[in-house]
Amino acid sequence: MIGASHHCQSLHYLAFLVAGLLISLPTGTITAKAEDSSSIISRFQEYLRINTAQPNPSYYEAADFISSQAKSLSLDLEILEFAKGKPLLLLKWAGTNPALSSILLNSHTDVVPAEHHKWNHPPFDAHLDPSTGHIYARGSQDMKCVGIQYLEAIRKLQASGFRPLRTVYLTFVPDEEIGGHDGVEKLADSDTFKNMNVGIVLDEGLASPTENYRIFYGERSPWWLVIKATGAPGHGAKLYDNTAMENLLKSIESIRRFRASQFDLIKSGHFAEGEVTSVNMVFLKAGTPSPTGFVMNLQPSEASAGFDIRVPPTADEAALERRILEEWAPASRNLTFEFKQRATMHYKYGKPLITSSDSSNPWWRLLEKAVNDANGKLAKPEIFPAATDSRYFRELGLPAIGFSPMANTPVLLHDHNEFLNKDEYLRGISIYESIIKAYASYVEPTKDEASRDEL
Repeated sequence: MIGASHHCQSLHYLAFLVAGLLISLPTGTITAKAEDSSSIISRFQEYLRINTAQPNPSYYEAADFISSQAKSLSLDLEILEFAKGKPLLLLKWAGTNPALSSILLNSHTDVVPAEHHKWNHPPFDAHLDPSTGHIYARGSQDMKCVGIQYLEAIRKLQASGFRPLRTVYLTFVPDEEIGGHDGVEKLADSDTFKNMNVGIVLDEGLASPTENYRIFYGERSPWWLVIKATGAPGHGAKLYDNTAMENLLKSIESIRRFRASQFDLIKSGHFAEGEVTSVNMVFLKAGTPSPTGFVMNLQPSEASAGFDIRVPPTADEAALERRILEEWAPASRNLTFEFKQRATMHYKYGKPLITSSDSSNPWWRLLEKAVNDANGKLAKPEIFPAATDSRYFRELGLPAIGFSPMANTPVLLHDHNEFLNKDEYLRGISIYESIIKAYASYVEPTKDEASRDEL
C-alpha cells in the first residue's frame, strides 16, 4: 500500500509538472515578445532623446549612438566629415555578390527646432503615453523613426539567417533640414559615393492619415526668393508715389493672388499639394529701428520680403521666371530680387527630375510587392511637397523613392506635439524588413527572361 500510494503521488506530481509546463509556455513566449518590443521601443526613444535640433545639433552624441547600433549588428562603419563638426555615418552590410549595384537607405540625423512651451510633453523626452501608445518627440516622424527602423529591420533579417546578395548601405547624414549642402550634397559628389555603386536609394516620405502608405517619386524644388524695394524716405504724414513700402506691398499683393489661385487648385480636389507651385511669405523687413521699437513718423527708404516657393518638376520654369521679372519684382518699380536657394528642376538633359513609378522601374515593382507581402497598402504615387536629400541622388540619374511607413497618422513634421504611435512604428519595421529583403535579393533578369516577360 505504501508503494502504491507513493507511485500514485509521483504520477500526480508529474501530471502537475506537465500541466504547469503547458500553462507556462505561452506565457513565457508572450513575455519574450513583449520584452523584444520593449527593447525596440527603448532604442527608438534613446535616439529621440538626443537633441539634434538646428542650429546646434548634438551630432557627435547621435554618431555615438548609431555607432553602437552598427557594432551590435556587426555592420562595417565609416565616419566621414565633409565639413568639420558634421559627421556623416556610412554603415555597410556586405552582400555576397559585390559586383551587383548596392542598396542605399538614407536618413538624416538633424531635426528642426521646437517651441518647448507649446508642447504637451518636452520635445526631447520621447514621452510614451500609456493610454494611446503615442511617442511624443521632435523627429518621431521626421525622420529618426526611419533611420532606426532600417536598423531594426536588419536586426530581424539577421536573426532569421538572411544574407543579402546585394550590399546594403545605410547613411545617417547631417544638415538635411538646412539644405543638405554639407551632408548628402557633398557625399553624392565624392569618390566614396562613386565606389559604392548605388543602384537604388530609399529616403524619407510623409505620414498618411489613412491606412494607405504614401510614396513619392519626385519633389518640389525650393526657390527661396528675397525681393527688395527702394524709394525716397519721407515724413510719415506725407503721401507720395513710389515709396519702398508701396512698391513692396504691390508685389506682395500680386504674389498673394497667385498663391490663392494655386491653393484653389488643391481645394478643388483635382490637384495634390505636390502638383502645384506654393508661395509663402516667411519674413517682412522694413522700418527704422528705435530704442522702443520703430520710428513711427518716418517712411523707410528700403523694405524687403522673403518667400519660400516650391516648384513641382512638371511646372513651366520659364513662365515662373517671367512672372518674377515682370509682375513680382519689376525693375520699373525700383525692385530687385535674389535667390537664397534655387534647386534644379531637371536632369542635365532636360527631363523632369523624377523617378519612374511604373513597371519600367524594377525597384518600384519590388517595393510595391514587398509592401503588399507585409500586409501593407500603397496610396497613389505623389510628388513630395517639400524638398529632401533625394534630389541630390536624382540629379546623378539614380532612382530615389521617398517612403516612410506611417499609416493612420496625422502629418506633424515640423509641428508642435509631433508623435508616432508605437504600434505603427513596430509595423513599419516589418514593412522595411520585407523591402530590404526583396531589394537585397534582386537579380536582374537576362535579356531572354525580360523578353519572355514582355510577351
